[in-house]
Amino acid sequence: MLKALRRTLITGPLMGLVRSTLPQIGDTERIALEAGTTWFEGELFRGNPDFAKLLAFEVKPLSAEEQAFLAGPTEELCTLVNDWTIEKEQDLPKKVWDFIKKKKFLGIIIPKEYGGLGFSAAAHAAVVTKIASRSVATAVTVMVPNSLGPGELLMRYGTQAQKDRYLKKLAIGEEIPCFGLTEPEAGSDAASGQSIGVVGHKTINGKKELGIFLTFNKRYITLAPIATVVGLAFRLTDPDNLLGKGTEPGITLALLPRETKGLEIGRRHDPMGVGFMNGPLSGKDVFVPLDVLIGGAEYAGQGWRMLMEALAAGRGISLPSLSVGAAQLSLRASANYSVVRRQFGLNIGRFEGIRERLARLTGHTYAMTAAQRLTVGAVDAGEHPAVVSAIAKAYLTENMRLALNDAMDIQAGAAIIRGPRNIFARPYTSIPIGITVEGANILTRSLIVFGQGAIRCHPYLQAEVEALTKRDKYGFDEAFMGHLGYLLRNIVRGKFHAWTCGTFVKVPNGTPFKAEYQHLGRLSAAFSVIAEAGLITLGGSLKRKEYLSGRYADALAHLFIASSVLKHAHDNGNPPHHLATARWALRHSLREVEQALLGVLANLPNRFVAAWLRLAVLPCGSKIKPHTDRMHDAVVDELLSSNGRLKDDLSNQIYIPAADQAGMGQLEAAYHAVVAATPLLARLPKGTTVAEGLAQGLLSKVEAEQLKAAQALRTDVVQVDAQ
Repeated sequence: MLKALRRTLITGPLMGLVRSTLPQIGDTERIALEAGTTWFEGELFRGNPDFAKLLAFEVKPLSAEEQAFLAGPTEELCTLVNDWTIEKEQDLPKKVWDFIKKKKFLGIIIPKEYGGLGFSAAAHAAVVTKIASRSVATAVTVMVPNSLGPGELLMRYGTQAQKDRYLKKLAIGEEIPCFGLTEPEAGSDAASGQSIGVVGHKTINGKKELGIFLTFNKRYITLAPIATVVGLAFRLTDPDNLLGKGTEPGITLALLPRETKGLEIGRRHDPMGVGFMNGPLSGKDVFVPLDVLIGGAEYAGQGWRMLMEALAAGRGISLPSLSVGAAQLSLRASANYSVVRRQFGLNIGRFEGIRERLARLTGHTYAMTAAQRLTVGAVDAGEHPAVVSAIAKAYLTENMRLALNDAMDIQAGAAIIRGPRNIFARPYTSIPIGITVEGANILTRSLIVFGQGAIRCHPYLQAEVEALTKRDKYGFDEAFMGHLGYLLRNIVRGKFHAWTCGTFVKVPNGTPFKAEYQHLGRLSAAFSVIAEAGLITLGGSLKRKEYLSGRYADALAHLFIASSVLKHAHDNGNPPHHLATARWALRHSLREVEQALLGVLANLPNRFVAAWLRLAVLPCGSKIKPHTDRMHDAVVDELLSSNGRLKDDLSNQIYIPAADQAGMGQLEAAYHAVVAATPLLARLPKGTTVAEGLAQGLLSKVEAEQLKAAQALRTDVVQVDAQ
């Protein structure tokens, strides 16, 4: 009786009012928003994260087979690669291509039953990270077939005949795949592609065959110039309903052999001079049989769902791993250079301007490594964390930009002279590639992270939207009343944690990060209330408020990154040499969350609600202060410590070339020589030469030779290439 009365007097009229404020959501947009699963980011969104549950989550380690592949074939591939040569010749050498195919680098994710390696997401990430630290072009070549491409789509949705035909050949590189999604008029808005396929008949050899007439124009397609099998996304129409799915089945995926008549692969693109294969695809009225559809005719019209489900996990692996490789390389090379390079009679690592950059580089690398590890751990646990994957892709590639900028600044002039000695030039020029592909970061931050987060993480919003769409007053009533209770609980929690400064947030026992856990719990609670306010007061118009949704995205992303840092430190046993850097990274992310939320409140159109929210959940304004000079010094002192533990821990995924290799190899050798010779140099009074030190008995002959050798290596490593 009460429910019926409530539906008549309250939720019924409210349903009509709310429905009128919601924007129309098309099928493709709905599929994108609903793709994947919700994981720990859901708890952060809802304002009540269970930190004990997070710390108990097991990130699966690499298997013995995976570790052997990293130490063996992956290491060997890196020794075969010369990134400077690849840049000049704009392709991988034949011996490198042959090795990649032979060792199944193109089949990392393909199951063993189909001849692939069948590795975990963590192993996939580790392989890409190591290769990326040696050669971006090689890393891109390896990662694309293992990311959003025909292989993964075939494994998920392919018919048995398609799997049998292609997977074994893809695993050993007998078939080279590419996937055509992006178009001149449909980049970020990929769902609006103009490529079309029309179902119809064609007479071939006197026999009438049912198939599809494809017309398409794709660009930015990695591996297209050398592809032997071409994946394609297009909008399928069926005017005569020959497939029985209506006249407009929708976005569909197909797999075309290279020899398909009418398939045109154009001249190569040049992506920032990075020497991987990339180019356009086109065709006009290309007739193909129905069996080229991935999954067969049964999956006609389901292509967008297939793509979004694949991206929900894959977006969080390849490009974040490439970014971690670049950051770890930047960190190790910059730390070494700061010890080797001398100016004004001092190692440049002694200067505060350099130390500020080193601290930032170290903190970002720690956070990126932590976020990558937790993300791939979730994928290996069976999750398809769409929001987390979007966060990892957007924010790790952005931090890669910061890391490489800091590394370039530290090396200064030596970093801008191109040649074999230059460690950073090629990763630096590739920055926009990682930031742009698999969803440009502007789009990901402005629309996807919070838009998808709100639908996937909110416990009632999706049910409300579905009920409104279906005009289901019973479903809306149940969802709305649940939502109301949830909102009230969140307001109470958010206000309580705000006014008690997070004192009562449940913190794991024995942690050295008690204050950081408390701030994280407090800000998560504040985020949930402020997010609710945006959703309620703005309704469907929030979709167009990209300034606000971008700030919400920043807050949610850094809540997750901070959680990743705490998890990473915990899983490593909270070692003393990690503490300063973890605190730096946590201070950065927590401050980003706080500033993002304050930015929302400063710009929320309803000023009364904004004022009330500030008083309720952020009464003290900004409580997370900027980094102090002492924090910078604590990080850098540990980074440049002679024991090298922090530096080794934060660069343990990258490739270290041999000492005779130009660039990183020579720098590594010079660093070790300089560190070993530093106590000898300290014996010499200022202005005393090695020869004078030997003559005065301050050095033995062996020590003098050691010091000379170190100085020679130091002198050589600061040289640059000349044409």
